[in-house]
Amino acid sequence: MVDKFSVEAISARMAKSVAALKEELAGLRTGRASASMLDPIHVDAYGSSMPINQIATVSVPESRMISVQVWDKSMAAAVEKAIRDSGLGLNPIAEGANIRVPLPELNEERRRELSKVASGYAEQARVAIRHVRRDGMDQLKRAEKEGEMSQDEMHDLSEKVQKATDAAVAQVDAITSAKELEIMQV
Repeated sequence: MVDKFSVEAISARMAKSVAALKEELAGLRTGRASASMLDPIHVDAYGSSMPINQIATVSVPESRMISVQVWDKSMAAAVEKAIRDSGLGLNPIAEGANIRVPLPELNEERRRELSKVASGYAEQARVAIRHVRRDGMDQLKRAEKEGEMSQDEMHDLSEKVQKATDAAVAQVDAITSAKELEIMQV
C-alpha cells in the first residue's frame, strides 16, 4: 500500500478542484460580456444535461451583449430557460434559433450577489478538497491497520496530505478574494 499511496496523486486531485473553481469563476461577469460566462450553464437536451456550447454557438457581438445561436431550433426554449435559471441574473430574449442575452448594468446590489455566488463556488471547491483529503487519510489508516506501513510512515504521509490540503485551500481563498475584488471594483 505504501508503494501505491502517492501524496502527488492527492495533490493532483486537489489541483483539479482548484482548476474547476477557476472555470466557474470565469463565468461570473465583471462588466464586459464574455462567451465563457455561459460555460457553466447546462441545458436539458436530448434526454441528458449538456453544456450550452455543445448545442449552440456562443458569441459576443458587442461589449454588453451575448448572442447564442442554437443549432437545433427546437432546443431554443430549453436554452433560454437554462440561461434564465442559471443564477447569473441574465434575461435572455429569444428570436427563433437566435437568443440575445443583454447584460444589465452592475449595480451595488448585483455586485454583492455575484460576490456571494463566487463565495459559494469557493466553498464547493473547499468541500471537494476536504473530500480528497479524507480519501487520502482513509487510505493511510487502512494501510496502517493492515500492517502495510508503520505508524511513523502513516504520520509523516498524513502530515504531507494536510500540507497539500492547506496549500490548495489557500489557493482557493486567494483566487476567490481576487475575483471578489474584481467584481466589487468594476
